[in-house]
Amino acid sequence: MNHRNTSPEFILKQARRWHWRQVAWRRHFHQYPELSNRETKTTAFLQKLVSGLGLKVLPIDMKTGLLAELKGKENGPTVAVRTDIDALPITEQTGVPFKSKRPGCMHACGHDVHMAVVLGVAAILVETHSAIGGRGTVRFIFQPAEESPPGGARPMILSGAIDDVSVIFGVHVDPQTSTGKIGLRDGVTMASVTDFDLIVGGKGGHAARPHLGVDAISVAAEIVESVQKVVSREIDPTSPVAVSFGMVYGGTARNVIADRVTLQGTARALSPDAARALPKLIRRTAEGICSARGARLEMTIVADYPVLKNDPAVNRVLSRSFESLFGKGRVVETSPVLGGEDFACYLQKVPGAMFRLGVMNKELKADKPWHSPEFMVDEEAIFHGTATLVAAVLDSLGSRGQ
Repeated sequence: MNHRNTSPEFILKQARRWHWRQVAWRRHFHQYPELSNRETKTTAFLQKLVSGLGLKVLPIDMKTGLLAELKGKENGPTVAVRTDIDALPITEQTGVPFKSKRPGCMHACGHDVHMAVVLGVAAILVETHSAIGGRGTVRFIFQPAEESPPGGARPMILSGAIDDVSVIFGVHVDPQTSTGKIGLRDGVTMASVTDFDLIVGGKGGHAARPHLGVDAISVAAEIVESVQKVVSREIDPTSPVAVSFGMVYGGTARNVIADRVTLQGTARALSPDAARALPKLIRRTAEGICSARGARLEMTIVADYPVLKNDPAVNRVLSRSFESLFGKGRVVETSPVLGGEDFACYLQKVPGAMFRLGVMNKELKADKPWHSPEFMVDEEAIFHGTATLVAAVLDSLGSRGQ
């Protein structure tokens, strides 16, 4: 095996050589974002690029998204690399020359960067694979609908994305970590997500005669208030949880008692036990209030992403790969967050890890939080993320010298 072509110097040289093209790809994605399950043009652009790189496109039973593979001549493990591809319903306020051309839609969570990184990884591995003997298989997962429940990970899994996969890698930009660093954490790193709808059914009537109706708005308001007591009084206070209602709508006129109100909420937890308990406690609380007020309740679980747990052994591969390229002291231990990621669904099936790619550069104003209309990244981070994943994949294939 020729390990010269997998040396840190070689990987860094290749990552630098591809960087300008990756920046161009990232800016294209940024200018033309698409919402979850509508990523048709993004998918077509990705397919054109991966086919041009020489990857084999695999069939999937999905309208958007892409699965591609680089298969070696020698038997070996199958390693997967995943990126998400969808954008958010946000109007961009950055002012960059390549800002979104689609009002109300923006890559405000870095998925454009993720795609550029993974495409660069594919390009470098295509060039490197034959030189090192072509051992094993690398599968590239371009997943739709990470931002919108019920998510695209499970349909990808059903389409065979992780069949026979030994290990899977994911990347997520982090605007709180400086460019040139990555963040890792063993075990729980992101929260479970339970997205739910509560529909309160009341009885309409005239606002001047409320006693003859059942006010769905009043009942819904009581539910919103009381559900917070589930967090503060029925969950272990040492276990971080959050329940938030992001949308409330109902009623037809100011002088009409509303007969129907819909509450759309999300529950987050870092403990699997708390994640299991929250939906039951929310339902019990809401049903109790509705029963007391003469209303009816319908509850629907829209999404249930599990807690995201990084495999410590896979973290060591990422840490070792990064340090071999960029030196020690630049891998930081991140704190768990109540944000969720359906990459966790893959980790329920296959050992793997998601690392945080530092993109913060205050001079570039790249320090705004995820989902902000002013969200920006330092594009130099694409170089660091690409080199890290190339090294980690080759390590997992057994194709790097020690």
